Amino acid sequence: MQFTRTLPKELVHRSAVAEVFLTDTERHDEDELLLAARLPRRHAFYDDSLTPRTHHDPLMLLEACRQGIFVVAHRYLDVPLGHKFLLRAVEFEVPDPAAPTRDDRPTEALITTRVERRFRGRTGLTGLRLRFTLTVGAHVALLAHITYSWMPPRDWTKLRSVQRGTLGLPEVPVALRGPRVEPALVGRRTPVNTVISPPRTANDGARTARLIAETTHPTLYDHWVDHVPGMLELEAFRQLALRAAAEAGTVRASTALPVALAARFRHFAEMDLPLECRTAPVVPGADIECTLRQPGRLAAEARIRLADPDPAGGGRALPASAHDAA
Repeated sequence: MQFTRTLPKELVHRSAVAEVFLTDTERHDEDELLLAARLPRRHAFYDDSLTPRTHHDPLMLLEACRQGIFVVAHRYLDVPLGHKFLLRAVEFEVPDPAAPTRDDRPTEALITTRVERRFRGRTGLTGLRLRFTLTVGAHVALLAHITYSWMPPRDWTKLRSVQRGTLGLPEVPVALRGPRVEPALVGRRTPVNTVISPPRTANDGARTARLIAETTHPTLYDHWVDHVPGMLELEAFRQLALRAAAEAGTVRASTALPVALAARFRHFAEMDLPLECRTAPVVPGADIECTLRQPGRLAAEARIRLADPDPAGGGRALPASAHDAA
């Protein structure tokens, strides 16, 4: 497996070469393949932190796996490049939050990828559930599952036209604007990397904030999509959960990372409708439960666990159980 050049950017649905993490692929049998990934030394989004990052952001490791869903479909199942993809469910966990540490060089990782389930419709294969094991050196850095589906462009256009028409929305969305949370409150340095409004605390201790979709963001909107991407929804969950946990005193906002997450995407999140992100009250020893709602429906829901990779730094873990992909 080689790590010197990336796979074609169109193969992993990225527009900028800098956002392509996968470098090679090798098929072992009908249900298993190996992916090679080269993670950047410093990434403008995933490594934007108040303190020096000693560990990779698990969401960056998840992004490397997410790019693999397209490789499996296009390179090995002959799904045409023009097809549209949807994330249905995502789960991951970091087996050992304290390892591996990182240095000032790009990180080379191997991702064992296995087909766990195939979904079929009248036209044939329409989706998969994949299992990923991402290793860095001798350490398993991430275990993940992703369930996703795809459809031809004409079916996508018809689906989105009907859905947006039912909601009374125009053909081309324009993202709603709004104030953003102070970066330091969610462990960030750069305002552009915040994706929620200033959180509010309800009488029952729940926190709420609006998701802010910035369509010029170079990572979260690497290319145009007509709704809120799934990875942006996960980032909104992370930031609001981080603020809630920091206020509860269970982690430090500057260093805590998501070490387990289980999310289901129920409906398209329309960027031109208000999107309320909500976390249930933080209960020590339990997952933080999150929802994303827009008027009239639930768009996504998740459970997330946060932990400081350096327990000596004062952070404590919250133990846990575990959309569009374009």
